[in-house]
Amino acid sequence: MNRITVVGSGIIGLTSALELQNAGFDVRIVAKNRHKNTLSNKVGAIWFPFAVSPVEKATVWATAAYYHYQREIRPGNGVAFIPFITAYSPTSDTSWTKQLPDGKVREARQDELPPGISAALVAEVPLAEPHLYLPHLFARFVANGGILEVEHVNSLQQLSALDELVINCTGLGSIELCNDTEMQPMRGQILRCKKMDLPSFADATRKGALSYVINRQEDCIVGGTDYENDWNESVEQSDTDLILKRLNSHSPNGNTPQILETLVGLRPKRSAIRFAFDPDYHNVFHNYGHGGAGFTVGWGCAIELARTISTRSQALL
Repeated sequence: MNRITVVGSGIIGLTSALELQNAGFDVRIVAKNRHKNTLSNKVGAIWFPFAVSPVEKATVWATAAYYHYQREIRPGNGVAFIPFITAYSPTSDTSWTKQLPDGKVREARQDELPPGISAALVAEVPLAEPHLYLPHLFARFVANGGILEVEHVNSLQQLSALDELVINCTGLGSIELCNDTEMQPMRGQILRCKKMDLPSFADATRKGALSYVINRQEDCIVGGTDYENDWNESVEQSDTDLILKRLNSHSPNGNTPQILETLVGLRPKRSAIRFAFDPDYHNVFHNYGHGGAGFTVGWGCAIELARTISTRSQALL
């Protein structure tokens, strides 16, 4: 068993394919959309464990991804480590901070806190700009001998028949594919804006009132929304107004950003990430349901996936 098909070409599919190639497997990707047309290409892509379970496993995967990103920094691929202010409340889970290297996270000083945030952590975290990083990952996949085939797979039976071993990284597609009732879309609307004189931060302390700024090389991402079980992919002016209102509450000068583009994406939220072999189709391994943390845990999941598949392959020899 040396051939593997990965289904899905977003960040989860690409990282899975690359790690499997690194483990010595011959990998192809089958996907409904190319990477530039996936949810992964629309997001802020900051390392931030947001809306993902199980927390214990997600922390392990996020930690592995954090250290992997340190080796991912290459000219022009969009990966960098930046200071990120993360608001927290007495009920916030901050266990992820315990896994970071010494000196990479600390309590924010009062003069660092954006208006409206009373307590926060400052961490040096990875940022992977999707419009640069996804093409970079795909180019590496192709350079390693990988091929992409565009095809819509719509049943587990069809999925299972694709290859000796199949990795399902279809995100929300798994609702149709697996009839997975634990999956639901979490609608996110964000604004791509001209750079502003504001620090990168996130305030997710109030459910339904997500607010963040992510500074990138040429622009910044301002968000956002986190509406659960919402399939609406249209841009809503009311949400843009709401995002700007929240931003102004965190901005010391109240300046309105210059909006370059408004994007809407549906995060693949699940009760818990599905990371296991299928109980009925034993050659199918599921790796989906990463919520708003695909770029945060993707590499960690891919590393464990390659280890799991390599162990299984050796056992079958």
